[in-house]
Amino acid sequence: VQLQASGGGSVQAGGSLSLSCAASGSIFGIGVMGWYRQAPGKSRELVVVSTSDGSTNYGNSAKGRFTMSRDNAKKTVYLQMNSLKPEDTAVYYCAAYIYRNVGDGTLYWGQGTQVTVSS
Repeated sequence: VQLQASGGGSVQAGGSLSLSCAASGSIFGIGVMGWYRQAPGKSRELVVVSTSDGSTNYGNSAKGRFTMSRDNAKKTVYLQMNSLKPEDTAVYYCAAYIYRNVGDGTLYWGQGTQVTVSS
């Protein structure tokens, strides 16, 4: 099982970036899936996660500016980030609770993708 994130990069404050994350491998089902981030010297924090039925939970820093969508058929989540601020600079990690069989779930993390917002 693998989570492959793409997107990110550098942008000026006020700009937009998008991320995507696709799960692959021997997957029976995916539960919660979404994004966390970690800035230098800080602990990892929630950006947004969603359940398989589409319910989302946004972290305070993402509310009103970031939008997550999910395509269960493609096992992929997307994150559209608008009105970016320098404090959004961080490594963004995709995470997913993946079931390889019924009742056999494990939390997986992607490799992380850098988002840099300059002032």
